Amino acid sequence: MELQLERPIAFIDLETTGLSVANDRIVEIAILKVNKDGSKTTRTHRVNPEMPISEESTSIHGISIGDVATEPTFNDLAPSLFKFLFNCDLGGYNSNKFDVPMLVEEFFRVGIEFDFQERKLVDVQNVFHKMEQRTLKAAYKFYCNKEIENAHSAKADIEATYDVLVAQLDRYSELEPSVDFLSEFSQYQKTADIMGRIIYDDQGIECINFGKHKGKPVEVVFKNEPGYFGWLMHGDFPKSTKKVFKDIMDRMKANAN
Repeated sequence: MELQLERPIAFIDLETTGLSVANDRIVEIAILKVNKDGSKTTRTHRVNPEMPISEESTSIHGISIGDVATEPTFNDLAPSLFKFLFNCDLGGYNSNKFDVPMLVEEFFRVGIEFDFQERKLVDVQNVFHKMEQRTLKAAYKFYCNKEIENAHSAKADIEATYDVLVAQLDRYSELEPSVDFLSEFSQYQKTADIMGRIIYDDQGIECINFGKHKGKPVEVVFKNEPGYFGWLMHGDFPKSTKKVFKDIMDRMKANAN
């Protein structure tokens, strides 16, 4: 069963210097763009992260700082990547929690506001966990009866991810091959920021999703504890998350006038 697309969807896989969205950087990016007519375009780039790569990360993806020292930086690649991803929905494996937030943060760092709110997000891992609960390697074996060659290379992982999604559509009759359905199905909560630090409650109100104020409306916290906003702005949060908090604060100030 093929995906039914209203616009292109880009499946993304990243290899990085570490696991912190706020502090780490991309060292390799692979994008599999599936167009409305079913044709596919692939882009793969090594990226100079302009910072050290942790030994743990190198042991996983095999990329050392020497391998990428002469590669373009994300700042160099950003304009063409932004154009390539224009008007695309986004997909991947564990992409809602890591790959998409990391990519959005990298765009923010170079001054490009990458608005994910207008895009549908399809996380193949979440579909898999809801149906079977396994890893990508096991998913590929389970659904496609194949072994991943060159696992943890971005290109091999993202091609396997797309193959798994197509096999999931064939296997489960309750799944619909539309990005709208898959985006809704592969999310657990509707979030206001890409990292899920701010979620919407049943009334559509932004609520904090971490720490001592978890579950409380952001505006209520800002009103009752004015210093909390300043703490957030100076805290170790992604720029994309800070922007949402700032937008809420700006809205409160505008409404007060």
